[in-house]
Amino acid sequence: MTEQRYVRTVPGRSRRASYMRTTRAVWHDSQALINEFRRPLIVFLISIFVGGYIYMYLNNNLSDNRQLEFIDMPYIMLALMVLEASIEVPTEPYLIIFWYIQPLLAVYIFGRGAADFVRLFLIRDERRDAWEAAVASTYRKHIIVIGIGHVGLRVVRTLVQMGFEVVAVDLSVTKDIDEDLRELSVPLVVGDARNVNTLERASIKYATSTIIATSDDHINLEVTMRVRDMKPEIRIVTRMWDQRLAQQIERFFSVEVLSASDLAAPAFAGAAVGAEITQNIHIAGIEYSMIRLVVKENSFMDGLSVGVIQNEEGVDIVLLHNIKSGIPNVHPNSDEIVHAGDTLVLFSSYEKINDIVARNESSRLLDNQ
Repeated sequence: MTEQRYVRTVPGRSRRASYMRTTRAVWHDSQALINEFRRPLIVFLISIFVGGYIYMYLNNNLSDNRQLEFIDMPYIMLALMVLEASIEVPTEPYLIIFWYIQPLLAVYIFGRGAADFVRLFLIRDERRDAWEAAVASTYRKHIIVIGIGHVGLRVVRTLVQMGFEVVAVDLSVTKDIDEDLRELSVPLVVGDARNVNTLERASIKYATSTIIATSDDHINLEVTMRVRDMKPEIRIVTRMWDQRLAQQIERFFSVEVLSASDLAAPAFAGAAVGAEITQNIHIAGIEYSMIRLVVKENSFMDGLSVGVIQNEEGVDIVLLHNIKSGIPNVHPNSDEIVHAGDTLVLFSSYEKINDIVARNESSRLLDNQ
């Protein structure tokens, strides 16, 4: 079997594009932060501007008082909040009340989180989830992977290796997986993908595909329904164990359903006979597959030419690795002879592939008897 290798680096992007994405992420994150503290901010703005205007209007209607300018009122109201009044204490009760209300409002505003606002704004590591969601909101034409377990992480790695941008979604991940996602520069949106808000934070509006890879069939079904409802045209690939449920999902929701057991079965069977069988593909109701096998001693293929094998067996020999020369030959000539020990990569219907594997193996077994 060939060794699967994954790179852990993100494909190169231009420095300008990276800066633009970071800038957009900072903007979205700051918006979310401001929205989180919107109530004390609104109270603060009303108190210094609206309250300042009312104070000025009431004060200027009194001919004996010094006339105030609106441009000075925000500063005066702020000074009253911190008990540093820059004007004389009035004698009118309806003006004196401002001298008591403003400090109380200051206590409310700071008590509701003004200090936390500054701290969280400067130290974004303390709110990584919000920051990752802000990064995800900048993605366009990306792929969302839901369920970042062992299968989901391998899917993410493969997609990154292929050059696609990925957003990961899960309720929680282990420390090791979290570190892997950081190394891959893949943002993680923490939340339940069955909720609209979680998918919106993963920027599903701009995604091209969604891969649902949790280990729970019922959760995968619920997420599939939610994704299809939110974006009918998006491509959905769903992991499923129950074959009957998988068939129903394919029929009713027009999604690609992959069964881990179905994907693994050809690999296990091939490994048992020294071959490597790829995942089946379906074209016009027929299953096709590709296989890598070593020609056994006294195999029916030993001594035949590439052209004869292709014509008689109805297969396409994609690659021939001659054991003597050690040089792989893609699309070998039809007159090239196949010998025992050579490695072949064949493409044909799955039924024919199974037949060739069995006959190649049976030749060796008969010879050993």
